[in-house]
Amino acid sequence: MPPVARREHKETTLHGVTLSDDYAWLRDRENPDVTAWLEAENAYADAVTAPLAGLREQLYNEMLSHIKQTDVTVPFRDGDWWYYTRTEEGRQYAIHCRARGPQPTETGPEQIVLDGNQLAEGHAFFAIGATDITDDGRWLAYTTDTRGFRQYTLRIKDLETGETLPGEVERVGSVAWAAHNRDPRQEAFATGEGNRTLFYTIEDEEQKRQYQLWRHALGTPHAQDTLVYQDDDERFNIGIGRTRDGMYLVLESASHITTESWVLPADTPLGEFALIAARENEHEYSIDHRNGFWFIRTNDRGRNFRLAVAPAATPGREHWTELIPHRESVMLEDIDLFAGFFVACEREDGLPRLRVWRFAGDGPEAAQTAGIGFPEPAYDAHPHVNRIFDTRTFRYSYQSLVTPGSVFEYDMATAESALLKQLEIPGGFDRTQYASERIHATAPDGAQIPVSLVYRKDKRETGRNPLYVYGYGSYGYSLPLGFGSSRLSLLDRGVVMAYAHIRGGGDLGKPWHDAGKMLLKPTSFTDFIAAVGHLTASGYGDPRRVAIEGGSAGGLLMGAVANMRPDLFRAVVSHVPFVDVMNTMLDSSLPLTVPEYEEWGDPNQESYFKVMLSYSPYDNLKARSYPAMLVKTSLYDSQVMYWEPAKYVAKLRTLKTDNHPLLLVTNMKAGHGGASGRYDYLKEIALDYAFLLRELGVTDPCPGSEGSNMNTLSS
Repeated sequence: MPPVARREHKETTLHGVTLSDDYAWLRDRENPDVTAWLEAENAYADAVTAPLAGLREQLYNEMLSHIKQTDVTVPFRDGDWWYYTRTEEGRQYAIHCRARGPQPTETGPEQIVLDGNQLAEGHAFFAIGATDITDDGRWLAYTTDTRGFRQYTLRIKDLETGETLPGEVERVGSVAWAAHNRDPRQEAFATGEGNRTLFYTIEDEEQKRQYQLWRHALGTPHAQDTLVYQDDDERFNIGIGRTRDGMYLVLESASHITTESWVLPADTPLGEFALIAARENEHEYSIDHRNGFWFIRTNDRGRNFRLAVAPAATPGREHWTELIPHRESVMLEDIDLFAGFFVACEREDGLPRLRVWRFAGDGPEAAQTAGIGFPEPAYDAHPHVNRIFDTRTFRYSYQSLVTPGSVFEYDMATAESALLKQLEIPGGFDRTQYASERIHATAPDGAQIPVSLVYRKDKRETGRNPLYVYGYGSYGYSLPLGFGSSRLSLLDRGVVMAYAHIRGGGDLGKPWHDAGKMLLKPTSFTDFIAAVGHLTASGYGDPRRVAIEGGSAGGLLMGAVANMRPDLFRAVVSHVPFVDVMNTMLDSSLPLTVPEYEEWGDPNQESYFKVMLSYSPYDNLKARSYPAMLVKTSLYDSQVMYWEPAKYVAKLRTLKTDNHPLLLVTNMKAGHGGASGRYDYLKEIALDYAFLLRELGVTDPCPGSEGSNMNTLSS
């Protein structure tokens, strides 16, 4: 029998509405009763899934067989060094390395910069956060998290000796070294050592937002570090970085809808930061520098952004001149700026585009000369690591639902791309066995919702395949359509996999995001329901065998659509789901709540309160039949607190009228992203897939076997 959580009734009244909550006590992580209940839920999930042990092991071994366990990334140049990351069979974490030389094939001995396996020793969770190396290549600043709460500790390592310096700083976000020092007020100027000033940001303890910028002089205690800037607006997070040409430090302060940038010549770290443009509500901009001009991506004349330039000496908005205008159908997502050219990273028709612009001379004038073409109907493409400012080549990554991750180098002189490396997929992968499509579903208001599909050709049977649909639809985030070797275990068993690019995401630019946020948030849910209906009506899947998955804000999507149309879905997998919307958004003391008002709205205002209450999954649970559910969370999740899915499952257990499985699995030693080790992570996916396959009635133990594996549902 499943564990039953005790009830402690609590009421909150606002705008004439009384909200009831019987499980608020689960918020107390230090309460042993909470730990006991979470562990009881884990034990129950283990018992229910025990018959799947063989399938889970098989899935794990299949997924592992498709990973080249000992591998190395394409080296990239930074200064005199070539940097790369390698993995070794049997080891959970990557090893970050470098070698000095003129070419990656002509280098000296390898130097290990950071070995994740050594750093992770003694910790159940481990992640590297920010890293930066001084211009001379000697000093490394890096941050690590050993709990999963995305709270990072800063350390400094001497790469010449391998020694990690004494002293550390907690709760650090971004880091950036100043340039070779020319400031006579600095000791480094007199000694000629340079590269001795580090800037870093830290988060406050309550709101978990980066709000202070500090300056550290190498060789001095951190107690002597200097506070440079503090942002007291709870909506804003700050970050520090360098322009690609290395000439300026950039301090950016950003909320979900507004940004402000300050700059400082990187070789005068004791100077004062200068403002580019003061924050103005709903004005977002980002900057980079070339040859005395700021290149400014801004939404001041339209939601999809334009590109303007301004003299570095007079960067005020009155001096901005336009280089790329705003376009209604094209989102300017970013620019990658170099000495002789820049690449405009755009999104058009829901797909990424990389367009090359060449400079006419030393000034900011440029003309579009080429676009880098991509051959497939659904794909992901973005800049790779490009650290050299004065270069004639540009590296980019490309992958699709059927094409493994690939790194290309585009030559500006020849306008041709050369493949540097494609991820090797062992285990007999043949991409010609798989097909990818891009279709559109019609939403209730007539909008056309893009849906990307992938399936194995010889397993496709119209109207009979089990169907898996993934969705997110928040924060203007565009669903990446990358390759996943673990996905082969579902595709090879005949599962058709679909990715719904619903409103609230950024797949069709900022207006697409705007149409699924704040008061319009329910549009995301009706878009997803329409996509699932269209897929089954078009024969892509059996309507009796539909599984859906989402995480975080995508977990909110799962909870909302399961309440709205539980009859549509056979199974739901929900990762770290944001399902207790009302209680979270009404508690401004929680990390992230106040900044999130710009995505969801402020429930203290009645109009937003009513809309949130209409879809909040926890508040809309009722006595009815629900799909089978696997709900997963982590005890140290800093984004969606563990108690949201815990309360959701506890309440749903008392209401559901069916016998379908309802499982809560809590990783007691991780955070928002789940397990950190690559082997542990595969085991988590194996559980998800085994659960889905059982609920979808797919029992064929041999993915390579001939004939149909379209089995009838078990009772």
